[in-house]
Amino acid sequence: MSELLKCVEIEPAGDATATVIWLHGLGASGNDFEPIVPELQLPAGLDVRFVFPHAPQIPVTVNGGMVMPAWYDILAMDIDRKVDEAGVLASADAVDALIEREIQRGILAERIVIAGFSQGGAVAYQAALRYPQQLAGLLTLSTYMAMPVTPSTANASLPVLVCHGSQDPMVPEVLGRRAVDTLTSLGYQPEYLTYPMEHMVCLEQIRDIGQWLSKVLSD
Repeated sequence: MSELLKCVEIEPAGDATATVIWLHGLGASGNDFEPIVPELQLPAGLDVRFVFPHAPQIPVTVNGGMVMPAWYDILAMDIDRKVDEAGVLASADAVDALIEREIQRGILAERIVIAGFSQGGAVAYQAALRYPQQLAGLLTLSTYMAMPVTPSTANASLPVLVCHGSQDPMVPEVLGRRAVDTLTSLGYQPEYLTYPMEHMVCLEQIRDIGQWLSKVLSD
């Protein structure tokens, strides 16, 4: 992935002083989470640019090889066992490139949050925890840790918010809890929030995310 991923970008009212890079789920697009930005109700003056990259179009094994937007191939339905590790790492590298672009645009690394839903969240874990400069935070939604990660020293105490639906049939909540346990074993203190929903987001969750973003991006 030598060229930058195509992205939907939402600029704040003032000059951006922080960025959230937010990865969508399998088969979706960067437009997927665009409508939630106003619902986050971020405080006036917190000038956050939202970057929603589009995943590349690749064949997905569990869908009969159908080509669709995906951050990596899904090789088997038991998503916590057989993982396309090369694909996960390639997408994490693509996120690194987006972080670098934000730094070139004048955003400090410590003012950048990495977020992801479902498959995008699995990539977000890799991209954020291993990134060599301190970031502002990691937000993962309805997702799992697809493969082991070695955190960088810079992000050894990164703020992490993990959200999951208690009735999720696609990514069972046990996988979200397992990721939290892994983070805790690595020395993190993740916040974990659950909601009575399936594989989706809800308004209560969006408001909670808005409050969390306000906290980790406050000066």
